[in-house]
Amino acid sequence: MTIKELLLQEIESTSDPILTETLDFLRFLKTKETQTQPVSSVADSTDHTIVNSTGRSLLEHLKTIGQWSGDDLQECLELVYATRGKAKFDYDNPFE
Repeated sequence: MTIKELLLQEIESTSDPILTETLDFLRFLKTKETQTQPVSSVADSTDHTIVNSTGRSLLEHLKTIGQWSGDDLQECLELVYATRGKAKFDYDNPFE
């Protein structure tokens, strides 16, 4: 089976919430692919990838994920709170 056929097989047995997240991730990967460029390192021969992130690229990415609709703001906020990392400061915070 090809990769595409395997993916289609998995899609058939996957719930809508997981499919929604998968679609967002696939669109992210496609956008990322068009905005990266390989760069040769002077120190060694391995390739590195640099992502050129700009305000314009962010707006282009937002176009790929569609329009906001529904009343799931609270659910989205909970997802952000559940998945974000905690900030660590190695110095005194002057704002405290």
